[in-house]
Amino acid sequence: MTSPERILIVRPSALGDVCRSVPVLASLRAALPEARIDWLVQDGFADGVRAHPALDGVVEFPRKRLGRMMRRGNLPGVIGWLNSVRRARYDLVLDCQGLARSGIITRWTGAKQRVGDAGAREGARLAYTHRVDTGAIPHTVDKMLALLEPVGVPLLHEMRLFAPAEDAERAAGDSRFAGRFAVIAPTSRWAGKRWPAERFAAVARSLLWQADGCGVERVVLVGGPGEREQCGPLLELAASDDRVVDLIGRTSVGAMMAAIERSSLVLACDSAALHIAVGFDRPIVGLYGPTDVSKVGPYRRENDVIQHTRDGDVLDHKDERVGTPMMERITAEEVIDACLERLG
Repeated sequence: MTSPERILIVRPSALGDVCRSVPVLASLRAALPEARIDWLVQDGFADGVRAHPALDGVVEFPRKRLGRMMRRGNLPGVIGWLNSVRRARYDLVLDCQGLARSGIITRWTGAKQRVGDAGAREGARLAYTHRVDTGAIPHTVDKMLALLEPVGVPLLHEMRLFAPAEDAERAAGDSRFAGRFAVIAPTSRWAGKRWPAERFAAVARSLLWQADGCGVERVVLVGGPGEREQCGPLLELAASDDRVVDLIGRTSVGAMMAAIERSSLVLACDSAALHIAVGFDRPIVGLYGPTDVSKVGPYRRENDVIQHTRDGDVLDHKDERVGTPMMERITAEEVIDACLERLG
């Protein structure tokens, strides 16, 4: 493969996956300091990587707008957007997503070198000039790094993230994010990944009421739009205790990153907040049930996960009947102990 001068990383979503794809960027930049490197990412998740110093530019993927175009039959509008990406004339495109839409985008760029996973789904593999067999590699981060094999660059396992400067500055001047505080991210898109909200509330109360400075001064709740209904007991706690800061559905990706960067601890289910915390090297406690930690756990932080699997368990996070009983095996008491251990 010839040395590329213009590179596009295609990883549109989801937010956690975007944030844990940064080792690909770090490896490319270290080996190719003069190359231009852009990242195609869903517009709502762009702040996850926008401020990374190894990145030259962000190509925003307006998923909702393009979806509306498709539903209205506006194919010329969709093609127009695809052509705008093609005009950048990339030499190398790395599809780190491996789905139909990322495959279509990768092929449409017209890049002579298009790399993806040989096991990519939905026909995406047909878009690639170089297919890498990652079947024997467990973790998704290592699978993405393996896509650099045809490029021939040394691999860096560098997870470092950077919050947008304006969000970092705003957080630095916000008293809610000063001193010793914990971020709790209690939500998940999938019901089977959720830990009971009343147990999160019990942990929050315990951390706030610890004697001898072992706990925290505040608890900051984070989550996405439309997820507040998952958090009833926590919202009740926030309404009655001003040391609990309710930011669920009320903050941007960049602002959440800045809060996590300043935190003393992050407690979360298998969600974006947990992977963002890894990117800022924060103390974490991850709560896992029906997902495989060896594949999608916090990268190289498996010891920070609480999970209770049993013989015969099926790891299917999309089936609430499977996931909920597994999550309910985790007790509030053991989570409190794990949090206090990491708080020191």
